[in-house]
Amino acid sequence: MLTDEAAKYASWFASLSDPTRVRLLHHVAQSRTPVTVGELTTLLGVSQSTCSHHVRKLAEVGFVHVQREGTTTLVTVNQACCTGLPHAADAVMGALTTGSTLTPAPGVTIREMTADDWPEVRRIYGEGIAAGNATFETEVPSRRTLESKWLQDHRWIAEVDNKTAGWAAATPVSPRECYAGVAETSIYVSDAHQGKGVGKTLLHHQVGAADEAGLWTLQAVIFPENRASIALHHKAGFRTVGLRERIAQQHGTWRDTVLLERRRP
Repeated sequence: MLTDEAAKYASWFASLSDPTRVRLLHHVAQSRTPVTVGELTTLLGVSQSTCSHHVRKLAEVGFVHVQREGTTTLVTVNQACCTGLPHAADAVMGALTTGSTLTPAPGVTIREMTADDWPEVRRIYGEGIAAGNATFETEVPSRRTLESKWLQDHRWIAEVDNKTAGWAAATPVSPRECYAGVAETSIYVSDAHQGKGVGKTLLHHQVGAADEAGLWTLQAVIFPENRASIALHHKAGFRTVGLRERIAQQHGTWRDTVLLERRRP
């Protein structure tokens, strides 16, 4: 971990060493409107001077924004900082992630993707786009576009009761020969089959197939709000490499992504 990142994360964690400060941040983060110091004082059951002290400390490291309107102090959460906090922990602890603890879910079968699967693949892709936390894409790519970028031998279909429940694919990260063993993974599960172990079964199969084929690195790029997907990848042996802040816009809003990777044993 770079020295400047270590210092930043240390300041974040240090600012949350006081339980009252954690409670204060929780109240501000849960509120949809700015919170006054007076309101926080009442919620926390502390004096106004104590509350102001904690607000100031949280503002110094960037967890909250403070704005004066007349004699009133308004406190709002800094979404970028709070979004990054869990991934600061991932970055610190991610190197400890080894091996895989994923097991296929009963009732989910995996097979190779065929030409007949494209309508369902694109339909499920569209569901992921509509959900808002799966991709920066705003429209479903054409079959020709997907076929041209996905590795031929790393396209998988998950079925439940003979119905397409999801898909997985891998994309080379670079056309250069030296990166021939590095691929970025994509996994999508249909809305109707969420919570049935489809994603973990696809990822389990994808990782195993990549190892057998000699791919030495798999990487995944995930929105930080998609905590379930990040946790799933950690169980598959991925580690958090880092948080890429404001990497691209989605519908006019800057968003962060988390970069994870898994190395072949």
